[in-house]
Amino acid sequence: QVQLVESGGGLVQPGGSLRLSCAASGFTLDYYAIGWFRQAPGKEREGVSCISSSDGSTYYADSVKGRFTVSRDNAKNTVYLQMNSLKPEDTAVYYCATDCGGGGYWGQGTQVTVSS
Repeated sequence: QVQLVESGGGLVQPGGSLRLSCAASGFTLDYYAIGWFRQAPGKEREGVSCISSSDGSTYYADSVKGRFTVSRDNAKNTVYLQMNSLKPEDTAVYYCATDCGGGGYWGQGTQVTVSS
């Protein structure tokens, strides 16, 4: 029974912040690289961020670099995505997965809406 559950989404104004969580059950999260993805209506899925399972190195898409930060809390079996300086174009359903290339297990997603 392997599950990933995203949470923390919501409605924020431009310039605001949200912290998304990706909580794992049925496996030990720190053995996996964890990717964050998003998909907006009418658009293709976009890779947002990745954190490795080995040295903790991170990747960010150019569109979010400098605004988003991914981190791990292995004691809580959880990966976080801190999103600051949010823009309307960040509006999407955000997903986490156990593969930074888009494979592996996926969560159900959490909606992020950035609007005034």
